[in-house]
Amino acid sequence: MGVALLTLFADDGTLDAPATADLAAQLVDLGVRAIVVAGSTGEAASLDRSERVELLRAVRKAVPDTPIVADTGAPSARQAIAFTRDACEEGADAVLALSPPGSVDVRRYYDLVAAASGDVPLFAYHFPAFSPPGIPLDVLASLPVAGCKDSSGDPGRLLDTLDLFDRPLYTGSSAILALAGPAGCAGAILSLANVAPEHCIAAFAGDVDAQRLLAAVRRAEGDDFPAGTKRLTAERFGVSSVMRVG
Repeated sequence: MGVALLTLFADDGTLDAPATADLAAQLVDLGVRAIVVAGSTGEAASLDRSERVELLRAVRKAVPDTPIVADTGAPSARQAIAFTRDACEEGADAVLALSPPGSVDVRRYYDLVAAASGDVPLFAYHFPAFSPPGIPLDVLASLPVAGCKDSSGDPGRLLDTLDLFDRPLYTGSSAILALAGPAGCAGAILSLANVAPEHCIAAFAGDVDAQRLLAAVRRAEGDDFPAGTKRLTAERFGVSSVMRVG
């Protein structure tokens, strides 16, 4: 189970990397086995390059034995290459790149990011609601990636990918964990693991009761992403709920 880690900010909106790292350590203690930093849940669009590096360093120090994945996707390949090089130089165990929006050539984008990542594994990220249109399934299999995260929440797409994609697939949807795990996904990377990691872990193992409990958490989260996630995390762990986006 991986968490799409929230990024915590002080009251004045400045990055609070130590508090973010402390949250990561608490989640690892609760069973999380991988940390994704500077993703969409972590308000990555509001983070500059130096803040991304500071965040990665702080989380690495807090959980030195836990795999750290840096989300390095960006609207342009030029931006994604810069973020990817920074993350690899700072010791990220892997990088996760959201597909570019609009009519950008997806295959060329991933070719360029893969070249920047070198020997560090690159994972594709399909999230059409956040960066439409996402990655066409017939293109995904040809990309130079080690695996893929699918946050579409579409069970049909998930099952088709498991059939047609020959590398590890991770779901990013907490709504279909009880399907994704038993169906053969390699894992899950979830925003809701900031709030209820125990239920996420159980649901991925096929526990339908835990899956139903997560439905209630998702309703409490609301539609204001990632503000709802941050609010619930603040209520549970006493962290800041300050947002930079939204």
